[in-house]
Formats: sequence, structure tokens, C-alpha cells
Amino acid sequence: MPSTGTPTLTGTPARRPRRDAARNHQLVIEAARELLGEYGPDASMEQIAARAGVGVGTVYRRFPGKESLVAELVTLVTAELVEVGRQLLAHDDGTGLEEFLRVIGQSFEDHRRWAGLLLPCAPPARSSGSEVRAQLALLLDNAHRAGTIAAEVRLGDVMVLIWGLRGLLESSGEVAPNAWRRYLDIHLAGLRSTEPLSSMPPITAAQLKQLPVPRPVTHAAHTGSSHQAVRA
Repeated sequence: MPSTGTPTLTGTPARRPRRDAARNHQLVIEAARELLGEYGPDASMEQIAARAGVGVGTVYRRFPGKESLVAELVTLVTAELVEVGRQLLAHDDGTGLEEFLRVIGQSFEDHRRWAGLLLPCAPPARSSGSEVRAQLALLLDNAHRAGTIAAEVRLGDVMVLIWGLRGLLESSGEVAPNAWRRYLDIHLAGLRSTEPLSSMPPITAAQLKQLPVPRPVTHAAHTGSSHQAVRA
């Protein structure tokens, strides 16, 4: 008997919802990234749904609260940095570390309204943040071998520089968004110096592990600054 063309349980109708769900997920992520850039973590789930062109229920089905949505965005942005770091590790002239620091600074500028959530002082083990730190360590080794960075510079020095960049963007990014570039240039000049850098010891690997893990984004952290904050 010839087929009537009626879809089966294993045909198009079973696949289409999955495609629609994947598409909606991507729309929500893109909208959230845009709105966090405009409002920071105070962007509401309703705003995100409207920007994505989906119902707010769709957003909550994918992300039970704001915290989970922001966490995915942090993972996404950090994974982008991981990929850049991997590419720069192929450079054998010792310039990869400097290039990576500039890329990280640009990422902080692009996401300055929520840059404080990126590259925390104590990233969870096996997270993309810890991968970025591992790549920084390898790039620093490359720079040491090539002689482009002073031999006494340690990973702790590099991490402090990165946190300084992030703090500068958070405090002055709206008024002087390019100030971080001069800040980085000055510090890189110091890191290249052949003169002794400091009489004080750098932060050690053990101390880096003891730094506090940042608190997650919650409703309570933002309700005081904007009426747009929503339940987490």
C-alpha cells in the first residue's frame, strides 16, 4: 500500500521540536548577551524574552532562574577566550602572552557591565576559567623562553594584572573605556624590564588557590540598584 506521507513518530514532527528548542535557546542566549551589555546583570528575564522574540515561559523552561542564564553566558564568553588562548599557544616567538592579555582586556571592555563575573580569582576546578589560567601559565613559559618577559615574573603577577584590568573597566569603562589599554601598556613595559621589578615576592600558586570564590549573581545583589531586577 503506497505511503500517504503521514509523518511517523520517528519522522519530522519528532525532530522539529528539537530544532525549534535549539533555535529558541540560541535566540535567548544572544538576547541575554546583548541586554547584559546594556543593563548588566539587572537585565530582566522579561526583557530578554522580548528581545529574543519568545515567551517568558520559554526562557524559564530553558533557564529556571537568572543565575543559570548568566552562568551560561559566563561559560560562553570564557570558552571564547579559551579558544583564542589555544591558538596563541602555537606562537613560539614569545608574543602570545601579550596578545592574550590584550584579547582579555578587549573582552572585559565588550562586557564591562558584567566583567566582574569573568575570570574569577578562584575559578572552579575543570572550569573554562581554570583553562584560561592554565593557558596563561603556558604562554608565560613561552615568553620566558623567548626572553620577552622578565624571568622573575610569575603567574600570580599576570593574574593580578588581569584583575586590575577588570577592575579598571568596571570603575571607569563608561567614562574612559580605553583607559585599560594604557594601563596594560605601562604594565607590559614593566614586565619586559631587565631591571629588578620589586623587592616584594609575587603571589604564589598556593595563595592563588586560597583566594575566595565570588558569590553567584542573585536577585538580592541587584534589586537595590534597578527596578528591572527579577526573581532568580
